[in-house]
Amino acid sequence: ETAKISRFLDLFRNKAGITDFVQVKSVNHVPTAAGLASSASAFAALAGAMNHATGLNMDLETLSTYARRGSGSATRSLFGGFVEWQKGTSSEDSMAVPVDDASWDIGMVIIAVNKSAKKISSRVGMKQTVETSPFYPAWVASAEEDLLAIKDAIKARDFEKVGQITEHSAMKMHGSMLGAETPIIYFEPDSIKAIHAVRALREQGILCYVTMDAGPNVKVLCRLSEAGKIKEMLREYFSEEQLLISGPGQGIRPLTAQEAAEYNWQL
Repeated sequence: ETAKISRFLDLFRNKAGITDFVQVKSVNHVPTAAGLASSASAFAALAGAMNHATGLNMDLETLSTYARRGSGSATRSLFGGFVEWQKGTSSEDSMAVPVDDASWDIGMVIIAVNKSAKKISSRVGMKQTVETSPFYPAWVASAEEDLLAIKDAIKARDFEKVGQITEHSAMKMHGSMLGAETPIIYFEPDSIKAIHAVRALREQGILCYVTMDAGPNVKVLCRLSEAGKIKEMLREYFSEEQLLISGPGQGIRPLTAQEAAEYNWQL
């Protein structure tokens, strides 16, 4: 981890023409390495901190090309709301651009099935999938179509369509990993239970959809105004400690002095 972070810091040191040592302190509000985007948030925060500390003051789109070198998903995490990661043609133009501020009653209920670090990291799992799964090319091809479709749905603020595309895309990703040699299985029994619970809610007329990263934990995309009700209904299957409501993120920002003091940090 130290070597990985040092290489990441060097991207900024080399750009700024400095060799200063850096002390990194980080706190996660979600379990680390459990498929809940802890690496995305961590490297987005670290990119923002280095951008400020080195005086480079790059705009967020340019900064996203650096954040990507730490974690692909960190590219998008610099911004709030819905964000597109444009694959580009090189490290210079593979960047994130904001799509929509997501200020239209959209949220998520996180079901923490297993808070432990997963045995196969996202990076290792994807590498194995790319190299050995015959389903991978089809997933990539369909992802191009899904991206265009979901951008149209977001623009129209069509929550049902956004949810359908999101759920289908997540299942296709896991399907491609199941086709790897040896199959990569992130699902746990409670992951399956969560998926069936969400389908049961839909059958009752509550619009909510499943999405999963490379890990066992399940995210339920829903209207933020219904998140509390959905959480209560999910308590039939999961404990209070396993359920967390989240609205759209706001993107990176500096800590306030009061927030830093909570961690005994000095700004």
